[in-house]
Amino acid sequence: MVVGTTGRNCAALLVLAMVAIPARAQQTESAAEPAGDHTGADVQLVDHKRKYFFPDLPPAKPPTPEEAARKAEKFFTIRPSLAMLGDWTNYSQDAASVAQLGVQDDEFQVRSARLTFLGSIGSDYKVSYQVGGEYKGFDTDPEQNWQLTDLALTFPLGARTKLTVGKTKETFSYEMVGDAANLPHSERVLSPFFVSRNFGARVLHVFGADKRATLSAGAYNDGWDINSKTSRGWDLTARATGLVWDDPANQRFLHLGLAYRHVASDGQLRYKGRAETNVGDNAVDTGNIAADGADHFGAEALLNVGPFSLLGEYVAANVDSPTLDDPDFSGWYLTGSWVITGETRPYDRNVGYARRVIPKGYAGAPELVVRFSSVDLDSGPVSGGSFDKTYLGVNWWATTRWKFGVGWGHTWLDRNGLNGESDTILTRVQWVY
Repeated sequence: MVVGTTGRNCAALLVLAMVAIPARAQQTESAAEPAGDHTGADVQLVDHKRKYFFPDLPPAKPPTPEEAARKAEKFFTIRPSLAMLGDWTNYSQDAASVAQLGVQDDEFQVRSARLTFLGSIGSDYKVSYQVGGEYKGFDTDPEQNWQLTDLALTFPLGARTKLTVGKTKETFSYEMVGDAANLPHSERVLSPFFVSRNFGARVLHVFGADKRATLSAGAYNDGWDINSKTSRGWDLTARATGLVWDDPANQRFLHLGLAYRHVASDGQLRYKGRAETNVGDNAVDTGNIAADGADHFGAEALLNVGPFSLLGEYVAANVDSPTLDDPDFSGWYLTGSWVITGETRPYDRNVGYARRVIPKGYAGAPELVVRFSSVDLDSGPVSGGSFDKTYLGVNWWATTRWKFGVGWGHTWLDRNGLNGESDTILTRVQWVY
């Protein structure tokens, strides 16, 4: 924890910027999959001639046909991807909140420092790979500051089907399937219901030439992961998405999705999560409960009308625990976004979610964000607590890489027979290469 160390906090943010300076080129996205336009074709979202007020490296120039042909002929390719996020979180609590959680101190955190290498192996049949490590991962044990996040190979199975094997994301929850750097809100709230990475295999199929629907499924076993402290057995996941309304000429669409996750158990499960922060104590926590497994169900929707978007998600967990009357837990959120300068968050048809804002103007793109979220881990004899939270924030997408954000959240926590209230101010600096 850091209190009264403004100089060190500023220095840490400066380090984030300095680490980024040696980079020579830029990928539009931090994920392995390219973004797709309204026709389904893979496109670059960045104009390499674009200039911004805030200093940054220029975007990489698109390859010439000759350069693209030479790259396609290479047996081995490699490119780096770097994501740097730094946070300052300020807390304010009433007496009941202090009694529930203890004093939550103001804190600076290197939220994420993730270096990933992406590329392909092969000539006629190309296999993609992804290897990445992270400091302060999205779902990291507080005592484990460094971890291997991705170690996977992806095999093409025809034109629109891919098989990924290794340590990778499970196909469950819009918040987790996509990259957190793309979301309008700063922190995920449904963390009690998913894991950030797991070891296994997943298949993704994209339907049709215009790529309006996806279907993915996976099987994962945490016991195969060298970093895992548990061996629960096999998790099974599935996610289906579709564009039920699509008006690309006016940047309007409606995305709907359904997801399922079977959670394996070694005799007990634990649901816990913070109230949209990555520091401090867990706001809700069931502790270890006797369980033979659980089934999670998710529904998601994203409505986009030009610069306006509305993103919502609901997750329900049905726990197989006869001794505890099979408890049911749930969580949901609704996020509204308005990019004031008119940009829209581009939808990626290859994976079924929206990417981050690419500013068009010299001054960047400011975005207003409002959010309401709720998590309930109380059911029958299980008293894990519940909370509701409001969030109001502003993001400044200063360049294709830099984002600065600040948001105020108010939390109502019902736990331990008390109703506590707290406020957080979260300030974020983000650079994605």
